Formats: sequence, structure tokens, C-alpha cells
Amino acid sequence: MADDPAPGFRRWALKLEYDGTGLVGWQRQNNGVSVQELLESAAARLIGGRPLSSATAGRTDAGVHAAGMVVQLDLPDDAVTDARQIRDGISFHLKPHRVAILAAAPAAPGWHARFSATSRAYRYTILNRPTRPVLQMNHVWHVRRPLDVEAMREGAAFLIGRHDFSSFRAAACQASGPVRTLDVLDVRREGEIVTIDARARSFLHHQVRNLAGSLQLVGIGQWSPAKLGAVLAACDRRQAGPTAPSEGLCLTAVGYPVDPFSAGTSAS
Repeated sequence: MADDPAPGFRRWALKLEYDGTGLVGWQRQNNGVSVQELLESAAARLIGGRPLSSATAGRTDAGVHAAGMVVQLDLPDDAVTDARQIRDGISFHLKPHRVAILAAAPAAPGWHARFSATSRAYRYTILNRPTRPVLQMNHVWHVRRPLDVEAMREGAAFLIGRHDFSSFRAAACQASGPVRTLDVLDVRREGEIVTIDARARSFLHHQVRNLAGSLQLVGIGQWSPAKLGAVLAACDRRQAGPTAPSEGLCLTAVGYPVDPFSAGTSAS
């Protein structure tokens, strides 16, 4: 259930872009630097060092990137009132880390970054060539063997819809159940780059990376496309492919019934 800002505070929606390389993921942890820690520290400097907390539309694991993560911050009205000030001020204090605020906007009453979201979109990127990545290092999964993208797309079709995704769920997943509705799972090639785009209301822990690992087995010819249907029906993680590396994954967008950044008061 969405909570409301405390008296004297206003809720702000922020859209973030970050490079997850070297970070422990979104959530604060004791074993390294997180995006949440960096954001909250930068925002606190903007409001005179007062502590604050954030909430996000979804967590990303260590090494995973984001091009459109949405976060909420409740900021005191006597400190900041301008969206541009929030966007540029927090981005300034985030330096030299590879995290930036793309947009900021005052949130509508009752809006919550997580509970108001109706979809999350991810892209998994594979560099499919014999030579190792240089310019794309830490942002792709390097697969040397040729990938049959048409076979991967045929296999992906077995996974679209509402299913029990236990076969593609991490053992440490904390979700209450394994059933999810996968609205989009599309595979495309552009030169040496193969992308896997996935969209759903929500995902299980490691679901997209596990889907990518299994689709890769279809692409190299180790599995037939129909094997993915059998793996899905097995509801057994041991039947699916490997978990693809974190560096190939990027959260690209979060959907809401009304785009919080489309209003005229936003800075984007």
C-alpha cells in the first residue's frame, strides 16, 4: 500500500540512469556501494545534510544497469521546490559516480514508485562475435558461437503469457509465488548485437537473466525452440539454462497509468 509524505514534505518522482559496474545493485548492502546509497547521500547534500530515504520501482542486482529506473524521494518543502534544481543538483552531487537524474517531477497524490507501476521493461544484450568486447565491455554478454535469432524468437513464443515461471526463478527469490504474466519477449539482431526485450508487470528474481541463458542454448543449437515449452512446464529450475551474466542486463523503462514525467512541472 502506498504511503503518504510526512507533513511539510512533498513526494518527487525521479528517473535515473546508471552504470551498475562495480556497484552491489540498487539496494543498500554492507558489502559495497549501492545506487540507493549514492542517491540518498547526494539528495541529502542538496537539503543541508538532512537524512532521507527513497523507494524504487524495482531492485537491480550487482552489475545490472538502468536507463529508466524510477525512484521516489520525499523532500522538505522548505529546501527544494523546483524540479530542475532537484534534477541538476542531485546529479551534481552524484559525481564522479556513473549515476545521473534524467528527469524529476512532483508526484501526484497517492503515487508510489513501486506500487503505482504497471509494467517493467528490460533489455538483455549479447555481443555475438568471435572477438571479445572492448567498447561494450561490462555492458554485454559475449557469446562467440553464432546465434540463430529466428530459432530464439520461436522459442521465446512458448514463454509469452501467464505461466508458472518456477523454472526461471532464482532459488533466493522472495516473491510470494512463481506465476507471472510475460507480455513481451522479443529477440532481434542488428549486426553483431542480439537483444532480448522483456516486459511484464513484475518479474521474479533473475527471471530475465535465466530466460536469456536458456534462449542462448536455443540460439547455439543445443536446444530446439520447443524445448523451452517443456522446460517451462517442468516448473523446475534445474531443467532451465544458466543464469546469464548480470552485465548484459539493463532496466529500460517503468510504466505507469499516467507518466509522472509528462506534466509541465517536470524537468526532463
